[in-house]
Amino acid sequence: AYPTRERADEAVRLVLAGLGRQLTGDERVDLTRCLPLEAARILTAQIPGPQPLTGWDFAKDIATRSGASLATTRWDIGSVFTAVSAQAGPLLITRILHQLPTGWALLFGQADLTPAA
Repeated sequence: AYPTRERADEAVRLVLAGLGRQLTGDERVDLTRCLPLEAARILTAQIPGPQPLTGWDFAKDIATRSGASLATTRWDIGSVFTAVSAQAGPLLITRILHQLPTGWALLFGQADLTPAA
């Protein structure tokens, strides 16, 4: 759905780098093992931040870094995370979503359910 291969590569790099700044621990290691080598290198080249961003803040951060609109950024994130989910499988994605703050499930195309009070 991207006009050029370069535009698609740019989206992949931005989103995977952003995810690399959020993920830590076993989930980061396990995801790296599932991804193609170049994608794994992009993810692991990033140092995780001290505090993970919400899904909304992640989208805003990627939009700021890319200079794209939030709508375009949301499309890029969804496209990349669809491919990541296919590589990682549902069990690892569930583990990743449990590690991250609210709003990330929607970025992965899943319902963002919160426990009842």
